[in-house]
Amino acid sequence: MLFIISLPITVANSSANQSLGPLAWLGIALWILGFYFESVGDAQLKEFKSKAENKGKIMTEGLWSYTRHPNYFGEATMWWGIFLIALTALSQLWLIISPGLISYLLMFVSGVPLLEIKYKDRPDFIEYSKRTNKFFPWIPKK
Repeated sequence: MLFIISLPITVANSSANQSLGPLAWLGIALWILGFYFESVGDAQLKEFKSKAENKGKIMTEGLWSYTRHPNYFGEATMWWGIFLIALTALSQLWLIISPGLISYLLMFVSGVPLLEIKYKDRPDFIEYSKRTNKFFPWIPKK
């Protein structure tokens, strides 16, 4: 599975075409956005969990007010960015299997579903989930 996920990087590194076109720059921007969501989301969660008064509570501030899983969204977004960069170098559309697989796993198999199941019966999580998108960031609902 790791081989499939890393295909865009592996194949792009073997390409002689090293020029960066508009698609590559879009991929770089997407990767930066993903890195921001993953790293800031993780940092916010770490800070939240480090405070004793938050023990047992659900993080709902910062990036966590726009998506219930900013770190997973960020990781998937980074892989889509890498795909766009690799696509510029190779024009190999079949490499979409990599970000598609990681997105599928995060949204439907591992990350998101496991946490959603863990908290699904908690009243505070039910309220949080009514106003906050599950995966893709968006303005919180009132």
